[in-house]
Amino acid sequence: MSTATSDALPPPDATELSLPAQRGYWGNVGYRLRYDPVTLCFGALLLLIILSAICAPWLAPFDPYQESIIRRLKPPGYQDRYWLGTDELGRDMLSRLLFGGRITLTMGIVPVLVATLIGGSLGVVAGFAGGLVNMIIMRVTDVFYAFPSVLLAVAISGAMGGGGGKGMMAPTRGFIRPLCRVAETATTQVRNLDFVDAARATGAPLRLVLWHHVLGNVLGPVLIYASSLVSVSIILASGLSFLGLGVKPPEPDWGLMLNALRQAIYVNPLICAMPGIMILLTSISMNMVSDGLRAAMDVRS
Repeated sequence: MSTATSDALPPPDATELSLPAQRGYWGNVGYRLRYDPVTLCFGALLLLIILSAICAPWLAPFDPYQESIIRRLKPPGYQDRYWLGTDELGRDMLSRLLFGGRITLTMGIVPVLVATLIGGSLGVVAGFAGGLVNMIIMRVTDVFYAFPSVLLAVAISGAMGGGGGKGMMAPTRGFIRPLCRVAETATTQVRNLDFVDAARATGAPLRLVLWHHVLGNVLGPVLIYASSLVSVSIILASGLSFLGLGVKPPEPDWGLMLNALRQAIYVNPLICAMPGIMILLTSISMNMVSDGLRAAMDVRS
């Protein structure tokens, strides 16, 4: 009986055997990123900058705070030891750029993470609850749209007296409002879809509906927008340090280094441009990676 049954079954088609396994949503995102050379190139550059900042204590050839009037503003390759030259106080530029990357990247990433947590949570609550809760939360955040982000950050940092920690708080307050708006819009579009209604109809707890059905669909747009804000945060933090409202000397922050070296631009312009070049490379890399993520996560393309 078993032999007859097995003989009656048709043999599998060769095309069915060669079909690849179905990829999920994040598998498709990874597949698209894998064949995006521009995003991979800038992602590798960004990863290199981040790793060099993390490993600064082991990569820096000199103490970034060690001064020497004799070595002021020396060109790159001076004495075959100072590969990128020295600054206005004779400190090694390579060491200060490596350690400065730690401060600048921290001041650029931390405000976005905090703002994403606060603004994203408020936006999800406002979008899912709707009604009066939505109106209260969104009207309060709309008040901050009356102030430009840069002026708001400068005003907050100046009023608080500057400093590294206070300099991170200023961009955070400016980033909460757009992230809240993005999360609220995405949640409003998702909350009335069929699978959310089906989860509610089966009696699923509210926290499970939010966590498994709403947040999973809202997280993508919020993360894409948040990644685009990192470059803005880095430029804003560097600008605050340049104005004296961020990190205080002698800390090796890129914006602060740019301000300290601007008086020597006619003596050694290449040394003066190095902190600005690092800010430019980091910002462009972050923007290109953000654009690549947006294109890869767009299911309609």
